Amino acid sequence: MNKDITLVVMAAGMGSRFGGLKQIEPIGKNGEVLLDYSVYDAVTAGFNKVVFVIKHSIEADFRAVAGKRIEKMVKTEYVYQETDALPDGFVCPADRVKPWGTAHAVLCCKDKVKEPFAVINADDYYGKSAFAKMAGFLKSNTEDYCMVGFRLANTLTENGYVSRGICEIENGELKSVTERTKISDCKYTEDDGASWTALPPDTVVSMNLWGFMPDLFGYAEEGFTEFLKEKINVPKSEYFLPTVVSGLISSGKKRVKVLIAEDKWYGVTYKEDKQKVADAINRMSADGLYSGL
Repeated sequence: MNKDITLVVMAAGMGSRFGGLKQIEPIGKNGEVLLDYSVYDAVTAGFNKVVFVIKHSIEADFRAVAGKRIEKMVKTEYVYQETDALPDGFVCPADRVKPWGTAHAVLCCKDKVKEPFAVINADDYYGKSAFAKMAGFLKSNTEDYCMVGFRLANTLTENGYVSRGICEIENGELKSVTERTKISDCKYTEDDGASWTALPPDTVVSMNLWGFMPDLFGYAEEGFTEFLKEKINVPKSEYFLPTVVSGLISSGKKRVKVLIAEDKWYGVTYKEDKQKVADAINRMSADGLYSGL
């Protein structure tokens, strides 16, 4: 089905000095970063527009590292997540430095995105099947949302703890996401390692790959106003995308289908991860999976 679908890439959390950031260090042999492969997979799956959420302060660097290359592949637009991008009636505290969170990042796209869309992190590798599943869902005639989940065992690193959203699923729909901040070897701790709770290796976890309809913006805007009334003066408060989704599920306003990707997820959580990720990506490239990139 020939239907417009957009990929929203959250990249505003990146700092202004790309050279020192592990997330955008070159992975491919020609200087490609993880983001190049995600956009390639998305375009192959049928996405025909990419919207990058960045900050004005990193725009020049971002375009030089990834943007100019991606602009040749697909229609590309930019929006800017700044701390003063607030609804009428609210003024950003003078000492606010931290961005307002992932739901605010997506909300910044409301004037650029009028079609079904997916949301990803800029510094994760999700794999071809994840984008194929997402594209198929977004092109179907549905008002539901969706999430592509991964098996826990496919998202771990041997170099330290990871944080993952543990999903509760019922009849193929998401019921809740519980954040576990210290997971290692399919078990988690909440007391700095004094005790551990095992998790099945095939547990489905969220890696922030969401699929939405444009009506999300209305819900997110309403929720952001309520969030600001409570927490605008809390310096590290953030308005998170899973919080918005969870609220819509619990209120019965939206159903969120869970699609499961069996691919291995890749990311550079620790500096020691980089070589393993680069080796895996370059093997896939050598097998012809990224021809022309």
